This record gives sequence, structure tokens and C-alpha cells, in this order.
Amino acid sequence: MKVKVKRAESRDPKAARQGGGPDTVVEAEAQRVLKGLSAPEPRPAQRDPAAEQVRPERPAAGRPQQVRRGERRTGPVDDGHTPSTYRLFYALKVPREVAGPLAQAQKHLKGNWRAVRADQMHVTLAYLPAVPPARVPELRALAQRLAPQFGALDIRLRGTGYFPNEGSPRVWFVKVEAEGLSDFAAALRAGVQELGLEIEELPFKGHITLARKKGPAPRVPPLTFDAAWRATGFTLQRSLLQKTGPVYEQAGAYHLRDDPAPSLTPPPESLHSDPALHESPSAPQEPT
Repeated sequence: MKVKVKRAESRDPKAARQGGGPDTVVEAEAQRVLKGLSAPEPRPAQRDPAAEQVRPERPAAGRPQQVRRGERRTGPVDDGHTPSTYRLFYALKVPREVAGPLAQAQKHLKGNWRAVRADQMHVTLAYLPAVPPARVPELRALAQRLAPQFGALDIRLRGTGYFPNEGSPRVWFVKVEAEGLSDFAAALRAGVQELGLEIEELPFKGHITLARKKGPAPRVPPLTFDAAWRATGFTLQRSLLQKTGPVYEQAGAYHLRDDPAPSLTPPPESLHSDPALHESPSAPQEPT
């Protein structure tokens, strides 16, 4: 299509000298129309069915992959990052004959309590939250050095309680006692501090964790247990955090000094050898 443009003469000499007369405006407008007519019409974009398919979202880097409802995670939480330190602790393992009654007591739990598995029950002696892997041999050597210095421990179960308190419970536990237990835990903690490793600074309180609170849940009435066992050794454990709670891997096992078990009844002659026993049978005895 051809368009003829007739150039009009400017009737205003002044406007013509300045280059802004009517002829200039008409010529520019004509050029714009010609360009629009000569440009090809845009074609509609073709649809790509493959591009319209919904692609599954990938988990963001640095975040743990979400688990769909009904699925179960069998391994450690994969957050895309390998920790540079280990969570380790020294512990006394709870034998099956004692863990069984404790597992029965867990049936009293209701609501959002997460029970500890019977095979995971233990008494924590010293907790180390961040240990470089290269320092683990030093902790094994410490355990081997201290083990012969302490005899077997006669552990007795007492009543249940809550951490940090009954008003705001986060952990349900049963208290344990044993002669020499606190001294043994103190020796392990002092040895760890001499190595310059970080250790939990909370005071030692012998206990077995039975459950951890994960949401609203009623408290369990107080319970007492008439159970005991003789601990002849201890272990070094590594704690691995999972969606279902921590899981423990044994990093070392050590035997305590094999002392003879104390008799439940004193020898007959000892009843008459110390007259103080007859004068004040209820007087407290000094620890040995």
C-alpha cells in the first residue's frame, strides 16, 4: 500500500526557520503510519503442553525434606548438612529385666508424650554436646583409665519425677541411686574438662528418662519401683537426632572393677563387734 504525502508549505516563516512547522509534523506522522503498515503481524505463541505440566517442588537447600503423613522415616534426618561435631555421652545401660517394668509404666502416658524405647533406656553420667570426631579416641582413653578405679555399682530405682519441674514438665523420669554413683560421674566430668572439651554444666542427678513431652499432655501420677541391678560396666554413646527422637550408637564399652557384691545381711560376728550398733541402730553410717 502506497501513501502519497503532499508537503504543505509553511505559511509562518518564523515557524519554518525553527523547524517546527506543520509540514514537519505531517511528515513525521506519515512515516509512523508507513512503518506500522509494513511491519508483519505478530503470530500467536504456540502452547507447549510439556511446559504446562506441574513439576514437583524440590526441598529448599539447607532444610530437611518434609515427610508426608503416613510415611515413616527409618534413618537420620537428612538436612543436607553433615555436622562437624558429635553428641556423645557416658552412660549406664538399663538391663532388660529392669527396662521391662519401666516400659509397662509407660502405658500410663496420654496425649503428646513420646516414650523412650526400652532398649534405649540408660543413666547419663556425662553429656558432651559438641565433640570433634578426632577427639573421640581421647574420650575412649579416659574411660579406659577411670574404669579400673571404680567398682561395680548397685543401682536402685526410686520414684518418678519431672524435668525441669512438675508445673512445666518436659521430661518424665525415674530417679536412681547407688553408692559411689555421684563420685563416678564427677570423675568422668572432671576428666572431660581436663581434655578441654565442652560438657553439660547441669548438676548430676541420676535418672532414667521414660518419656519426652512434645505437646499438651496430662501428667502421670507418681509411681515407685522396687527394682535394682548391678552395673558392672558403662558405655560411650553417640546420639543421632531423628524425627521420632534420638537414637543411640555405641562408641565404646568399658568394665568397672569387679568387686564382690555386698551381702544383704551382715555377718553374725559384726553384730556384736561394734557396740555403737546396739546403742544407736538408727544413727547414719559414714560412707565408705
